[in-house]
Order: sequence, then structure tokens, then C-alpha cells
Amino acid sequence: GYRVSLQGNFFGRNHTYITFPEYNPRQHIKLDPPLNIQSNATASKCHIWWSVPWYLVEILQYELQYKEYSMSWEIALNKTPPSSLPQIEIEATELRTGIAYIARVRCKVSENEDSYHSQWSEWSQTTVFQKAGVPKLPERILNTRTMQFLFIPLSFGTLLYLFWNCKLSQKTSPALTFPHQLLSFSHSIICTMGILR
Repeated sequence: GYRVSLQGNFFGRNHTYITFPEYNPRQHIKLDPPLNIQSNATASKCHIWWSVPWYLVEILQYELQYKEYSMSWEIALNKTPPSSLPQIEIEATELRTGIAYIARVRCKVSENEDSYHSQWSEWSQTTVFQKAGVPKLPERILNTRTMQFLFIPLSFGTLLYLFWNCKLSQKTSPALTFPHQLLSFSHSIICTMGILR
């Protein structure tokens, strides 16, 4: 350790004041803020990451602050990464769709580290992100799917109708009625397939 003292001349006399009798620089560190903070937001989460010197990665802890872009930092939310990795995820449930957010991060030596001790760094530069909306299916696809679901019961109902009608009509003129019914059924199938396209 070191001994830190303050010397001065007061009223013509020299005085020495001992400020720190035992000063250890390792216990009084203030780091530079993290660099290159970036973000990538999807419909399910927002991934935020940043850079620190490689030799410090394993001994640092971080605090992330984020807020709606138009709000003050005084009401920002804080988040602590679960590990020493320079990254964090924000779940989509914590964000509002269509709202822009801004985030920043700071670091210090982990409290689990015995050899060094530090105070929080200054805040990093910021990154802006926005929760991605859930993509909507085009109206045409929705209509096609609806028609596909309707096609099966309609076809089944048509077959039942034809079968019942043919049984009744075979007593009168079986030779003429069945081809006519079959032709009518084929026409309805072709029309339905045309709609599905």
C-alpha cells in the first residue's frame, strides 16, 4: 500500500496532513464505461450487448438502465445481467409494442472479487430499440385458409345430398338422373377449387 499525505505552508509554517495512512490503488478503481453498446429487438425479446477489455470480462459486473425514449432517466428501469458476460436480454412482456426505448450500461469490479474494488463507471453511450410487432397474415391467406376449412364439410354435404337424391331418383329414370347429378357435382368441385386459387 501507499501513504498519502497533504503538505502545505500555512501562515509561514509547513504542515503535513496524512490523508490516507494506508492507500491501496487496487481498492479505489473507477473504470471506463463499456463501449459499442448495441441492440437487436424481435417480437419475443430484445438482446443488448457491449464491449469491455478482454482481460476484465471475468471480473466485472454490470447494470443496465432502460426507459421509453421520451421519458426521463430518473424513472428508468434497472436490470442486472445474470452473469459476467457483457450482454443481457429484456423479455418482450417488459416492452410496449410501437414504443421506442433507449438503454445504457455501466460497470464496476464484481463484489465477489477480493483483489480489486471499484465504484461504478460513468454510463455508456446509448442504444435505441423498439419491440418488433407480430406480423399479421395477409388477408388473402386468411381467406384461402377459411375456404380450405369450408371445402371439406361442403363437399361431404354435397356427396350426401347427391347420394340421397340418386337413390330416390333411380326409381323413376336412373339412366338420365345419375349422370346429371354427377355433372352438377363436378361443376361445384371445379368452382370451389377456382375460389381457393
